[in-house]
Amino acid sequence: MTLAQIAAGTASVSVQDFGGSVALAKEFQSRLVALGCLDPPADGSVGPVTRLVVPTFAKTLGLPAPVAITPAIAKALLQQTPRTFLPWKLGTDFGSRLVKFMLANRLFVARLPGFLTIVYIEGANADGRPNPDAPDQFNDRRIVIKRDVSGKPVVLHNALATTEPGKHFTDHPLNANGAARIAFGQYKAWRVGFHRANQSPPRKHEALVQAANVTVHRDKNKDGKRTGDRTFTGDGFGINQHHAHDAPANSIGTHGAGCLVGRSKAEHQAFMAIVKKDPRFAASRGYLYMTTVINGDTFGAFA
Repeated sequence: MTLAQIAAGTASVSVQDFGGSVALAKEFQSRLVALGCLDPPADGSVGPVTRLVVPTFAKTLGLPAPVAITPAIAKALLQQTPRTFLPWKLGTDFGSRLVKFMLANRLFVARLPGFLTIVYIEGANADGRPNPDAPDQFNDRRIVIKRDVSGKPVVLHNALATTEPGKHFTDHPLNANGAARIAFGQYKAWRVGFHRANQSPPRKHEALVQAANVTVHRDKNKDGKRTGDRTFTGDGFGINQHHAHDAPANSIGTHGAGCLVGRSKAEHQAFMAIVKKDPRFAASRGYLYMTTVINGDTFGAFA
């Protein structure tokens, strides 16, 4: 069965099992991904987030919201496009420039009410303009945005951070292949948990903890750059999103070995409070958060 067949009929199909059809589940999820409703990839696996998205999608169109694919929902999925479904109202503000950049580069941006998008811009100031990105300094941005009811992007969080290891771990890497430097891109790879979970507070603190694959460059020649570095992909690198215990802005020190690190403890706590308000986390405490890491020079040239 396909979405077109459901749309042309009178019967609904339960989202719980999609009639036993993985192909239908993937088609359904692919349409939701294209409309900014469901994080990619469309894998045919039906969990609590997919079951949350169905009634949420229906409600935005004024349709009854059962946890099933009704003919009306199937028709809406086939007819709606990214231009017609919850369209963005974009201007020249920072949030708008960021959304424009992500859409132009085919990066997923969440559109449903309350759904959040996490972004890091490497080598950028608070307004998104590029900076010299000096080594061993907190000169990157950690950002959370959402779409408001009018379609405008709202920047909920914009804090000083680093996406790169500091000099200490560049010179003294924890891995024989060199310090990790995350590759630019988008990854669905983090869960709410604890950084340094086997230690005591304050070293142990709530964070987004790596739980799926990311790609990193390994700086074996210790030059503080990605250029020419071999890449590795895996889920066990410990690339967490944590804080740096209020370290000086001009010294990452031992606080960054390749993680995505907010400088300020208070700002990090605010970040965690925000991301845990995402409806997808309420639906599943094991929700995997997607995060995008962007080159500030590339963003600056676009914006």
